[in-house]
Amino acid sequence: MDAFFVSVELLERPELRGRPVIVGGVGGRGVVSAASYEARRYGVHSAMPMTRARRLCPQAVVLPPRHEKYSRVSAAVFEIFRTVTPLVEPLSLDEAFLDVGGALRRLGRPAEIARQIRAQVRDQQGITCSVGVAANKFVAKLASTHCKPDGLLVVAADGVQDFLHPLPVAALWGVGERTEQALTRLGLRTVGQLAQVPLGTLQRELGNALGAHLHDLSWGRDPREVVPHTPDKSIGAEETFDHDIDDPETIRRELLRLAEKVGARLRASGNAGRTVSVKLRMADFKTITRSRTLREPTDLARVIYVTACELYEAAGLERVRLRLVGVRVENLGPADEAPASSPSTSRKAAGARPSVRWTRWRTGSAAAWSVPPRSSGGPTTVTGVTEGKRADETGG
Repeated sequence: MDAFFVSVELLERPELRGRPVIVGGVGGRGVVSAASYEARRYGVHSAMPMTRARRLCPQAVVLPPRHEKYSRVSAAVFEIFRTVTPLVEPLSLDEAFLDVGGALRRLGRPAEIARQIRAQVRDQQGITCSVGVAANKFVAKLASTHCKPDGLLVVAADGVQDFLHPLPVAALWGVGERTEQALTRLGLRTVGQLAQVPLGTLQRELGNALGAHLHDLSWGRDPREVVPHTPDKSIGAEETFDHDIDDPETIRRELLRLAEKVGARLRASGNAGRTVSVKLRMADFKTITRSRTLREPTDLARVIYVTACELYEAAGLERVRLRLVGVRVENLGPADEAPASSPSTSRKAAGARPSVRWTRWRTGSAAAWSVPPRSSGGPTTVTGVTEGKRADETGG
């Protein structure tokens, strides 16, 4: 899709068409999630700090993101893709690879199939998409990027080198800032120049794996197939604060909110995980991570939360100013294959403190978690949202 988040917002705000529009966090430390092409002309791009984006384009209209809305539109677009072929590999909410080889007899040549997809997305969802057509994923991806916005580019098999070789080496997958600098020192600025370097030389300068990878890409070789479903390797969530936080109870409340979000995503995906990790970024941008592997998989927010709190406390940062915290669950597997366990067993597996009280109600009601603070005084109660049947548990 083209500037997907912005395009979805413009469906309800058509008066903003033609104006620079930015979707992203509106707080002091917000970042740009998406920018209209009008805003991009001023140098605004995704992942840029919002403060810098506002300086570059002070006349831009800034809208907060609405991820549920984007997910609904994305799901509808992917249904269009699946009417063409079952071989759809999602890359993100707004991007996918399609293998249309099995649809040629039914729908026509690849370029015609691409035109049909673009028309259906425009007519049914009111947004535009750009499509690259090529013999492999790497070239198709580059083609779609080069024909944005609202374009279609077909790179024929006998035209791959003519398309690739004038491009800068940074266009190749795997060329980051450091690799680009290394290639520049070798006098290699275009894909065509890199393609003329012997494989052995590239491997000697860049390492065996990267050298072989870039040599293949420079000649348009990419053997990867379209994989309809790639299992999640991990599921997580994080939050950047508007200002640095050094209050442990505020951090714990944020860990609770993130644990609820991660737990909900795990259940929605049908997964459970054994490793819980926390990410802690300090005011000076130094970042540390801590993790613990449980004795059995979990998708329960309370298990994730208690484990995350203990990892935070063990890090020794309870009075250190933090700008970001994150919670992630890894080592995922299907939840229905996880061993059944009682709530107390799950809590024990997480190493929970014995005096955590947990109460939850069905579908979107409030949950109160009473956690004894490390200092003297009564328990601190924080509130989240949970799902499932009511279950009361008091330890100790």
